[in-house]
Amino acid sequence: MPSAVTGILCLVIFVPLRLCAQATPAQDSLQNQISQRLSEKYIRDMGNRSAEYQNKIQESTDKYLDKLKNQELILKQQLSKINTDEANRIFEGTEHIYSKLQNDLNTDADNVLKSCGKYVPGIDSAITSLKFLQNSPVSDKITNNIAQVKGAMSKVKSLEDQFKKADNVEEFIKQREEYLKAQLSSYQLPGLQQYNQQAAYYAQQVNELKEAWGDPSHAEQKAISLLNKLPAFQEFMKKNSAIAGLFNLPDDYATSGLSGLQTKDQVQKLMQESMKMMGPNGAQTAQQSIGDAQTSLSSLRDKLNRGSSELAMPPGQGNDQHTRSFLKRITYGIDVQSTRSNVYFPSQTAFALTAGYKINERNTIGIGLSYTVGWGKDIQHVHITNQGIGFRSFGDFKIIGSLYATGGFEYNYAYPFISVRQLEVSGLWQKSGLIGITKMVSIRSNMVKKTKLQLLWNFLSYYQVPQTQPFIFRVGYNIN
Repeated sequence: MPSAVTGILCLVIFVPLRLCAQATPAQDSLQNQISQRLSEKYIRDMGNRSAEYQNKIQESTDKYLDKLKNQELILKQQLSKINTDEANRIFEGTEHIYSKLQNDLNTDADNVLKSCGKYVPGIDSAITSLKFLQNSPVSDKITNNIAQVKGAMSKVKSLEDQFKKADNVEEFIKQREEYLKAQLSSYQLPGLQQYNQQAAYYAQQVNELKEAWGDPSHAEQKAISLLNKLPAFQEFMKKNSAIAGLFNLPDDYATSGLSGLQTKDQVQKLMQESMKMMGPNGAQTAQQSIGDAQTSLSSLRDKLNRGSSELAMPPGQGNDQHTRSFLKRITYGIDVQSTRSNVYFPSQTAFALTAGYKINERNTIGIGLSYTVGWGKDIQHVHITNQGIGFRSFGDFKIIGSLYATGGFEYNYAYPFISVRQLEVSGLWQKSGLIGITKMVSIRSNMVKKTKLQLLWNFLSYYQVPQTQPFIFRVGYNIN
């Protein structure tokens, strides 16, 4: 997660500034220490990461614009079967509209670089740190090639432009959605839902990239943390924050009055006079109005945080995992199952490592590998042995809330073994078929995200020799 320093930097806007103040001997020592720890790796990583994200956004934009254009052509074909004239009128120039937008994106036209949409955390802090390294006395001690800093800064600015393009593409898609919805309201065309679905996928993909960029790498966190130890950098932040830029606050704003701005007492007096004019219940009415205003502001803030448009997924449509990469859809877990020899002491415990693939937010399928260790007879006779090994497959399918239906197939070697060669005896492997209920419990931990409580019925246990217990209770932990 971003450090507190990174969080602060993500809320401020910086401009270039050459620091000319003379440093004290203590500051010189601190700068020397920081310059030794701030290597070229940070500058190189920042440039490479910016270029990587720029390519990802560009590829996603090209892919989804092609899909949306093709989906409009499908809509035209569907409508042509009902009303050819309307189809020609509604979709006149569709290919030209999309081609022009893609050309504007490739040529960096002004209309696709206008500022709009969600503020992207980390862009300003990245540009600021690089400008500071370029213009401050620290720069001479960090790198002999200042061109590397300029190159990294250029890539970060290109990424900033790419985010602006994506926001404007979202706005374009929103307008097309509204146009198609209005024009096709009297027709039940299945292709319209598919169009809305692809539009929502694009917005989801862009937002995921924005969030991923806002989570800095270890090198970036370390660099920002070290820079923040410099008084000059702290002063640089304070004088160039967003609030200072908006209101042009003087350096001594905390102790001096601001010409043209009302004082706290003046505001309170004005509010009291206004409430008197509202009648006997003026204070209550004003409080209600303030509450309504806060609700409206919260709603507006949520909309802004979601991005420049509201490309909502059609009800019951789409897959919220669709835009995530394969690795990001993998969840890892640990299962534990014990068999007791007496009231207190377990005779053996089966540990399993699992990897599940999220089909969507509700359903997961996966595989696992289990190992059973024996503990001996009791606490006075502890003896660790290899008691078994197994392979698992499973599926968790959400029913309601935190309850899931669980099923799976397992292939277990449930006998003590000393060498791997013993596992080659096929007649000793047992098949298990499991169905049951899983309860997911969310917990607050940096490593473990959820606890799985499972009650399973092995419906093949009755055919096993020797017969195993039909009902199994397991505790599992999702570690990501």
